[in-house]
Amino acid sequence: MSHAPERILIVRLGSLGDLIHTWPALAALREAWPEAEIDWLVERAHAELLTMVPALSRVIVLGDRTAGGWWKVIRALRARRYDLTIDLQGLVKSAVLARLSGAHRVVGFDREALREPAARFFYTETVDVGERRHVIEKNLALVHGAKKTSGVFFPEKDTRRLFAFPLTVPPSPALDALRAQGIGDLAVINPGAAWPNKRWPPDSFGAVSRAIHATYGWTPVVLWGPGEQAIAQAIRDASGGVAVCAPATTLADLVAIAQAAKLFVSGDTGPLHIAGAVGTPIVALFGPTSPARNGPWDDRDVSISRYESCACHYKRTCQRASSWCLAEITVDEVTRAIARRVGGDPC
Repeated sequence: MSHAPERILIVRLGSLGDLIHTWPALAALREAWPEAEIDWLVERAHAELLTMVPALSRVIVLGDRTAGGWWKVIRALRARRYDLTIDLQGLVKSAVLARLSGAHRVVGFDREALREPAARFFYTETVDVGERRHVIEKNLALVHGAKKTSGVFFPEKDTRRLFAFPLTVPPSPALDALRAQGIGDLAVINPGAAWPNKRWPPDSFGAVSRAIHATYGWTPVVLWGPGEQAIAQAIRDASGGVAVCAPATTLADLVAIAQAAKLFVSGDTGPLHIAGAVGTPIVALFGPTSPARNGPWDDRDVSISRYESCACHYKRTCQRASSWCLAEITVDEVTRAIARRVGGDPC
């Protein structure tokens, strides 16, 4: 490419964790072309999170899933006259939108790395990203390929913690409410997940909450989302009352509470990746998904995994309830993992 692009579009429509895993690639683009305008196309459900990312010039929202909604967003994209569009999702839907942006260059993953191989027909260029273990590294490889640099740098295992996550932590009424209750040092318990197969039992989270409070003196704060309040209350009850249920939270609240926490204990779900982005110590519980691909990237964090023995890889629900993999993770394993991550001495 003979000149630096003036306008760049990233296409990554969702989900929450996948958006966060794309931020180091955005940071690499911003470092390479600091004067460029960088836009992001995202679905409405996830647009709020991107308003906290100062490296972006603007967020373009794909709203109505109708022909009219698509036409509206396509007109908005074409009016921007992009030099470069990068599809970091790898679906036919995202690839079509990337091509219809009207950019001179439309870059995506090579066939082996695509979630839907037919997406490659909509790119002007594809990048062979090789065998990247973590999705963050895969995204960075695509951006480096789009830059057409030689001597591409990929962080080694012991430098993963240096990945850049451009994020501004906003004010949080929910965190303010917790402080008003006299809660100082807190540990976040995040039991929910969109997939039932990723949810550790509430009684086990309750027992871990008791151990955290007894060992460190921290207040366990249980997050909950739509339809999950009963789970949070069950954990509070199982903790003997030492855990408290968080107030209703927005994405901004999740970011602020995660940053304020001494520890974040969670399954594989979006809030876990928010905690990683703000640098909070993590103990993560993995069953049907792989921590090597989707887990915490800071090597100081601890993942407890049953992926190797799980019979339901990347399935929303367990196919063999009699041998549900997450149920095999014990409270003792989690408390020992917490001690490894934050130290076992009381506060």
